[in-house]
Amino acid sequence: MNNQSTYFDIEKVRADFPILNTSVNGKPLIYFDNGATSQKPTAVITAINNFYSHQNSNIHRGVHTLSQNATNAFEEARKKVQLFVNAEHNHEIIFTRGTTESINLIAHTFRKQFLKKGDEIIISTMEHHSNIVPWQLVCEENEAVLKVIPINDKGELLIDEYKKLISSKTKLVSITHVSNTLGTINPIEEIIKIAKENGAYTLIDGAQAVPHTKIDVQKLDCDFYVFSGHKMYGPTGIGVLYGKEKILNNLPPYQGGGDMIKTVSFEKTTYNELPHKFEAGTPHIAGGIGLGVAVDYMNNIGIENIEAYEQELLTYATTQIKTINGIRIIGEAQKKAGVLSFLVNNTHPSDIGLIIDKLGVAIRTGHHCTEPLMNRLGIPGTARASFSFYNTKKEIDIFVDAVSKAVKMLA
Repeated sequence: MNNQSTYFDIEKVRADFPILNTSVNGKPLIYFDNGATSQKPTAVITAINNFYSHQNSNIHRGVHTLSQNATNAFEEARKKVQLFVNAEHNHEIIFTRGTTESINLIAHTFRKQFLKKGDEIIISTMEHHSNIVPWQLVCEENEAVLKVIPINDKGELLIDEYKKLISSKTKLVSITHVSNTLGTINPIEEIIKIAKENGAYTLIDGAQAVPHTKIDVQKLDCDFYVFSGHKMYGPTGIGVLYGKEKILNNLPPYQGGGDMIKTVSFEKTTYNELPHKFEAGTPHIAGGIGLGVAVDYMNNIGIENIEAYEQELLTYATTQIKTINGIRIIGEAQKKAGVLSFLVNNTHPSDIGLIIDKLGVAIRTGHHCTEPLMNRLGIPGTARASFSFYNTKKEIDIFVDAVSKAVKMLA
């Protein structure tokens, strides 16, 4: 099997990721759990180590050199992220702990400012729990109504049903860009357009999209776009909330503490400007810097090259796994990212995952934090392989062979 990419030097790329040299149970690691978290290139690891070794200081308001250097590096990372998603202003980039906190930040502040009894919020059947539970809590607190866009059996949103659900009562539409379980790429441009026509705000969960495709938030014209650093080759514990300046300015603070204030007295506190208004306390400074380096790394390879190669991997993996008797692919949308969820006959997905781990292949099994989706499909969970640009077709061959062996053993 040809192990090369026509888009970049795959062996050079793989050499940038130290963990790919790891052995698991005596076998070379094959890492197909990128949907849960991606691996980190040496450049990111070095940047984090360099910060703690040579730059470590708290940021903002410090007058000494170390603090100034750390502040500059952190804010330069914010600028990199701004350019990466084409936000109009760098202060529209809010650093959070990840996608989950970004959604919770908007849920908490949005309900205070915009939501009242009888208002409606729309999500979809394929949402991650992080884009379900915060809105359930909000609806309970504000006596609002949560509505859900259904899907077809292929795992595609039923846009005509969405059009029936949305109304003048709809205040927010919060939808995943790419399903973490099905790989479905949702038509968010159309979803956003319909929301705007009905006067609703939009939040897009881009955790599974940003690592794999070019994002332009101005072109999308969404109100909020959220994603996590650790899924795009950066550190854990750092994420991004993009929000339009005007809307963010109208939202109340999420947390109180240092850096989000201008002045404090026992009588009254005035709040800081964006982005600091939403970044209370000492942030994950090393994480922000590491995320900026991850952005540099992806830009160097080219997001278009990443997307094209991963589509090649997905097509190949889908073809190869269909050679296994009894295979059932879960999620066959016309437009998909590099996610392959499947079941085989009556075998439990966790059993498959455990067996192929012994052969050095790492996949994810279970409901993938999408229990309502599993209920809709009538299954307990899936085995999920999710691909990255450092994976190869040779690895896919080994993975398919390992699954085949596991199925025979379980039979």
